[in-house]
Amino acid sequence: MPRIWRFHPHDESHVRRLSGEMKVSPLMARVLVARGFTNGDDAATFLDAKLVDLHPPEELPGVEEAVERIVAAVQAKRRITIYGDYDVDGVTATSILWHCLKLQNAQVDYYIPSRLEEGYGINCDAVRTLHEEDPERLVISVDCGIASVEEAALAKELGLELIVTDHHNFASELPAAACLVHPRLPDTNYPFPHLCGAGVAFKLAWAICKKLGDGKNATPRMREFLVSAVGLAAVGTVADVVPLLGENRVIVRYGLSTLFEKASLGLRAMLKVAKIDGNKRMEAEDIGFAIAPRLNAAGRLGQARLAVELLTTENSERAVALADYLDELNKNRRTVERRIFKQAKEQVAENSEWEEHAALVLTNHDWHPGVIGIVANRVAEHFQKPAILLNLDREKNIGQGSGRSFAGFDLHTALVDCEKYLTTYGGHHAAAGLKLDTDQIDAFREAFAAHAAENHEVTDRDLELSVDAEVRLADVTHRAVREIERLGPFGAENPRPVFASTKVELVEPPKTMGEGGRHLQMRVRQYGHTLRAIAFGRGEWVEEIIQNGGPISISFAPIINSFRGRENVELHLKDWQPETSEAEAVTAEGPTTA
Repeated sequence: MPRIWRFHPHDESHVRRLSGEMKVSPLMARVLVARGFTNGDDAATFLDAKLVDLHPPEELPGVEEAVERIVAAVQAKRRITIYGDYDVDGVTATSILWHCLKLQNAQVDYYIPSRLEEGYGINCDAVRTLHEEDPERLVISVDCGIASVEEAALAKELGLELIVTDHHNFASELPAAACLVHPRLPDTNYPFPHLCGAGVAFKLAWAICKKLGDGKNATPRMREFLVSAVGLAAVGTVADVVPLLGENRVIVRYGLSTLFEKASLGLRAMLKVAKIDGNKRMEAEDIGFAIAPRLNAAGRLGQARLAVELLTTENSERAVALADYLDELNKNRRTVERRIFKQAKEQVAENSEWEEHAALVLTNHDWHPGVIGIVANRVAEHFQKPAILLNLDREKNIGQGSGRSFAGFDLHTALVDCEKYLTTYGGHHAAAGLKLDTDQIDAFREAFAAHAAENHEVTDRDLELSVDAEVRLADVTHRAVREIERLGPFGAENPRPVFASTKVELVEPPKTMGEGGRHLQMRVRQYGHTLRAIAFGRGEWVEEIIQNGGPISISFAPIINSFRGRENVELHLKDWQPETSEAEAVTAEGPTTA
């Protein structure tokens, strides 16, 4: 379905005033106005966000009680076990808290459940095992646990002290843990509700450092640790795709600036394997497309403990070996992902009635349960509807998998509505994991699709591409793009600015690049100004553009590409339209022509 380009309206008087007031280019001023900034003070506050803008850690609900319990355990030399999740957010959160407590000479270790054998979150078998090994230990969950009602009840029954720190959605009741730390606890009013698990762990570590310092400030040694911990929190924040606004934007902005300088041995080895040059400016996309997939590969393929070991090891040889191994795992993951995506599309084609369903539930006995979450996202985008993919265990008669939303559909609410068919589930509005008996799959498929049909409708607005402004290619200069990058780091709810240009010609025929020709590259020219353009994952556009045979309109996000010490402006294509098609575009005032 063709995308409609929605151009943000611009009051040129606002643009001129903001440009003069802030001494920025009109292009930058247009973007600021498009994003809701109408005066220089508000725009400057956003652009110049500082670490001091982070809320004091004591304001995070539950932190003060958690710190008291943790410090008491450290001083009593009790064993402390960090129970983490297996994704990047959980791995970085575990590493932050582990480093913090290790530097305090605590008796600390960590437990990461196997994604393939134990599934998401705290599980009862693990609770029993931890209690049997040491009934006096303190267990601290990170990035999981807020929906673990049964598991917390078991811990309480056994007498195992459990502190839950999390950011996910609640179940129908809160777990009866000794203490809960969560930015959205009922009857609390923490100013920023969108922290990820690593952000929560960073705030908790910060509060512990203050408590074990002079009560108000951490010791110089622990302040040094907190600077490096911001970098790990940035990795978790970007990887978990939480809004890069408010505290998250501050964490990522300053975390990116410290990653190279303060990186651990393992993270430094990972940066080298990922070919991220320490001489270039680190971007959030470097985390999202290079670091996070490699760390995530360990958890997806059932070896998340190796990712934590990589981030905590003090052995340089081990760090290099782990980074190389995780890189190889990630290559294997990509191969598996391509195969599953192909099979998922074939399954829908074989069941044509599903194309009329408002949501998809696809199953296969051979799909890797650690990879199907990524594929579910691709399936949702391809079919433009929410999608759940399940791996079927023949021996246990269990389906286990992951779901992804589309166009704002609340996936977690849908699972709550269908919970009578499920054994376990958890997550949030955009992504979730679940498990159910195989004899419930058909009924769940019908109920899930029915809920989507009744509660969600994909409209043209959901398929729109938001464009900040129409520009000439000559306007997209190195200086202008560097200025625009002050709006970053870019990510969820703070995307890179997107521009559009019309009457663009091809300098030469476009061609594919990358594994299997997945990506497109071409050189485009407008009024004598030429730039290179890349479209990731859009290799199929090559033939379409060639067949078009004439000028095109393009929408794109400009970036600075650094290669061998040289910097050039490059366009990341978002969409294209034939120049002669009078393709529809819209502004806030109504339809127009792009």
